[in-house]
Amino acid sequence: MKRGKKNSDAGDPVTKSDTRTGSSELDAARPSLSSMKSMGLLLAVLMVASVMFSLSVVLRDPPSDDVVESDASSRVLQIRFHQAMDSDGGLSEKKEKEKLGNINVPRFDKESCLSRYEASLYRKESPFKQSSYLDHRLQRYEDLHRLCGPFTRSYNLTLDKLKSGDRSDGGVSDCRYVIWLNSNGELGNRMLSLASAFLYALLTNRVLLVEPGVDMADLFCEPFPNTSWFLPVEFPLKNQHNGFDEQSLLRDSGNTMFAYRHLVRDSTDQQKLFFCEKSQVLLEETSWLIMKAENYFVPSLFSISSFQQELRKLFPEKETVFYFLSQYLYHPTNVVWGLITRYYSAYLARADQRIGIHIGVSDTGNDRYQHLVEQILACGIRHKLLPEVDKQRHLPSSQVLNRKSRAVFISSSSPGYFESIRDIYWENPTVTGEIISVHKPSNKEYQKTQRNMENRRAWTEIYLLSCADVLVVTSSWSSLVDVAYGHGGLKPWVLINAENGTGHDPHCIRARSMEPCSQTPRFHGCKD
Repeated sequence: MKRGKKNSDAGDPVTKSDTRTGSSELDAARPSLSSMKSMGLLLAVLMVASVMFSLSVVLRDPPSDDVVESDASSRVLQIRFHQAMDSDGGLSEKKEKEKLGNINVPRFDKESCLSRYEASLYRKESPFKQSSYLDHRLQRYEDLHRLCGPFTRSYNLTLDKLKSGDRSDGGVSDCRYVIWLNSNGELGNRMLSLASAFLYALLTNRVLLVEPGVDMADLFCEPFPNTSWFLPVEFPLKNQHNGFDEQSLLRDSGNTMFAYRHLVRDSTDQQKLFFCEKSQVLLEETSWLIMKAENYFVPSLFSISSFQQELRKLFPEKETVFYFLSQYLYHPTNVVWGLITRYYSAYLARADQRIGIHIGVSDTGNDRYQHLVEQILACGIRHKLLPEVDKQRHLPSSQVLNRKSRAVFISSSSPGYFESIRDIYWENPTVTGEIISVHKPSNKEYQKTQRNMENRRAWTEIYLLSCADVLVVTSSWSSLVDVAYGHGGLKPWVLINAENGTGHDPHCIRARSMEPCSQTPRFHGCKD
C-alpha cells in the first residue's frame, strides 16, 4: 500500500519540487513581457513625436523679432563680458601685459605709476583706434631706448666720443640722440613741444632724452619700460644749456658730434631751416642733436617730404597725432594722480554728464565780465550742453520726471565766473528738472605756492578737463586748452570774440579738429 501510494505520487505530472520551479520561471517571464510592452509604448511615442516635429519644421513660421533680439542681446552680453575681462586683465593675459585703450602697456611696476593702469576708469572708451604700425614702431622704439638709454654700454661709447671729439668709426655705437632742453615755461607749452620732439625722434630713429628741470620727474611717470628718459646729471654739455640760444646756430662749436637747434614760437629764418629737407640730411651724421622748443611743431614735420609717407602710416587719421602721443607719453605720477582721482570722485564721478569750461579771460570790467557769463550760458543752452533755468518758479515742476545730473567743471584764474554760473543754477530750478552742480578746483592763490605745487595743480586741471564729455573754451589760443582737449580726444566749443566782449549769436562754434589748433605750420622758406 505504501509502495502503491509512492508509485502513484511518482506518476503525477508535477511534484512539489516541480511546482516551485515552474512558478519561478513564470515570475521571471512576467518582467520580460512587461519590458516589451514598455519598449513598444516608448517607440510609439517617439514615432508620434517625430511626426509632430517634422510637421512643425514644414509648417512653422519664421522666427519672431523677439528671438532675434534675444540672440542680439546675448551677443552684446558676451561682448561686455569679454570687455570686462580685458579691463580686469583677463586670466593669463593679466600676467603678460596690461592694456590702456588701444595702446599696449608692457610690464611696469604698477604701484610706481597707478595712472597708467587706472586711467581708463575715468574716461569713456575712445572711438579712435591706434594703427598697428604705430604700435609696432613704439615697440621698436622701446627696444632702441633700452639698448641706447642712459648708462648702457652703447650710451657710454657714444658719450666718450662726444667728450673726446673723436669722429672715427672705431667703437662707435649706432645710437643717436635728441636732447630736449626744459625751458621751465608754461606746462602746456612744454607738453606740446616734448610730444613733438618724441615724434621727431621716432621718425629719425633717435633716442629722446629729457632734461628734467625742476618738476618733470614730479609730474610725469617714466613712459618707457626698464629704462629712463631723463638726461643724466653727468652729461658733459649740461652746464652749457643755459648758454644755448639762437646765436648758437651761427657759432662753430668745434665739435661736429653735436648740433643745437633753437625752435621757438617766433622763429627766425635761420631757425625755420630746420624743417627743410637739406637740413635733415646734414643732421643724419650728428650723434647728439640738442633742441630747445617751446611750441607744437608737429605740423611742420608734415612738410618734410622724407617724413610724409611714414607719418601717413603712423597716423592714418591726421588729427589723432597729439592724442596718441600724449596718451603714450604722459601718465601723472602718483602724487598728481591722487589730486586728480580724489577731486573726480568727490565732485564729478556721480554725474550723468561732465561739462568742462575753461575761461582764459580775467573778470576785470563788469560789462565784459557779465557779457561773457551770458555768452557761456547762451552757447551751452543753444547746443544743449546746459539746460535753461526757470526764474518764475522756486521749485522744479512736479510733472518733470527728468532727474539727470550734470557736473560743470570750471577752470579759470578768476573766481567770479565760477561764482556767477554756480549761483544761477543754485538759485533757480532748471526747466528740464536736471540737477546742475558747478565746481572749481582752485583759486589763483595756489600760484603763490612753490612752483612744483603750481604745476601739479595745472596738470590736475588739464587732466580733469580732458575727462569731460564736452568742453567749452573762451579761446583756442591757449597751450593748456590745447593739451586738455588733445589729450582727451575732444573737439571743443569755442566762444566767438569772447576776449573783447563783443560776442553775439552764434555764440560759439565747434572746433574742426582735436589737434592743437593754435599750432599751425609756418612758411619755412625751403628751396628743396
